[in-house]
Amino acid sequence: MKINPYLNFDGKAEEAFLFYQPIFGGKFLGGIRYFHSMEGMDQLSESERNRVMHVKWEIGTDLLIMAGDTLPSAGHIWKPDNHNYISLNLDSIEEGEDLFQALSDQGNIEMEYQKTFWGAYFRCFEDRFGIDWMINYYLNNGKE
Repeated sequence: MKINPYLNFDGKAEEAFLFYQPIFGGKFLGGIRYFHSMEGMDQLSESERNRVMHVKWEIGTDLLIMAGDTLPSAGHIWKPDNHNYISLNLDSIEEGEDLFQALSDQGNIEMEYQKTFWGAYFRCFEDRFGIDWMINYYLNNGKE
């Protein structure tokens, strides 16, 4: 089984994924698809027609993150307080620091990098797009 996060944005999916992609690498499978490319979407306002219907981003061989924008005219409501986290388990403290520096620009820090009771260095924060991240580096491969 693979679990693939699916993120919703309020008109910021393209901007967010174009921000994330250079940080992590990988590629967009099938490109970024917009509502205007779907049949029967002529009645949408121009701002909704230009929203992302679907994007699929492959990072390495084991991670696939997908996303799309909400469609307000169809009753989709994006709520910034519906928190989901993307949890990153990393290979070094330094890798965690580098990713934090890149992702947290203009975001909100919830917890600074610190040693935890579960034998890891951990921090969490919200990025400028309202996506919550957890950065976790296990000491001694989690066997402390």
